[in-house]
Amino acid sequence: MRAATYERTGDARDVLQIVDLPRPEPAAGEVRVRLEWSGVNPSDVKTRAATRTKVLAFPRITPHSDGGGVIDAVGTGIDPGRVGERVWIWNGAWGRPNGTAAEFITVPAAQAVRLPTNVGTDVGACLGIPALTALHAVTVDGGIAGKSVLIAGGAGAVGHYAIQFARLHGAASILTTVSSAQKAAIASQAGADTVINYKTEDVESRVREVTAGTGVDRVIEVNFSVNSQLDLQVLKPDADIVAYGSDAPDFTLPFVPLIAKNVRLRFFMVYILDAATRTTLIDDLTSLLAGDRLKHNISARLPLDRIAEAHELVESGRSNGKVVVAL
Repeated sequence: MRAATYERTGDARDVLQIVDLPRPEPAAGEVRVRLEWSGVNPSDVKTRAATRTKVLAFPRITPHSDGGGVIDAVGTGIDPGRVGERVWIWNGAWGRPNGTAAEFITVPAAQAVRLPTNVGTDVGACLGIPALTALHAVTVDGGIAGKSVLIAGGAGAVGHYAIQFARLHGAASILTTVSSAQKAAIASQAGADTVINYKTEDVESRVREVTAGTGVDRVIEVNFSVNSQLDLQVLKPDADIVAYGSDAPDFTLPFVPLIAKNVRLRFFMVYILDAATRTTLIDDLTSLLAGDRLKHNISARLPLDRIAEAHELVESGRSNGKVVVAL
């Protein structure tokens, strides 16, 4: 089978290569998926570029955790009736050397989730990290029903879904930040009530204006190391910051402003959600997908031979939406 791999960290064009690998066979409790699409996430790019560590977890890595395709074989203990089932993959490359940037992948059966018939496998490559991250950030710790929420980066893969989930889960007011007029249009179409261009507007002032000076009940944060001070300024007392990303691995927070507002901080990684939480999220997501309740923003579809370009699009921030690779 054809697959993209790398054996050292570095620039995408220097280290990614297309190779032929043996087609994997499903072990007991596993399914094999013939992949049609592989989603590229910032975590995939950061791992390949060694922004976190230069030490590879495995001698050779096939990247990407998200994907969509069709089950074509099952291991012992798995219902043979699942062959032919259209599915999306989560955690394809988490703790494993062989992710979804290949024509086939084997995963534990639970990690291949049935796609509703109205949803394409390209959309399936957008769900494992972006959609589940957004849904958990919106619903965790009592959710946001009847509350105001500021979603950082509302045109990004996670932010775009978070706006929609916030609306569907009853948010009273949805604010979001973007960096361009084009991204503002994307966030508005997703359902944001207030879109703030942080390049040209004072975010704190705009939030104060929109909330009549009270601030918001929750901030959903994509880059906590950069935005932590702003987040504290726009929160009302007894409010939440839910952070799922940070550019810097280490940063400091001021104790007095945090305690003066009784701020609750919630950090999470979607890869390590407990089984019960993940099941609840998947059930909710499946229902919304089946009911055509969600918009999906795929901005680039590239063939496997152009995977380096796909990584560069994500790395540069030039893509106003999700980047997927065709297998």
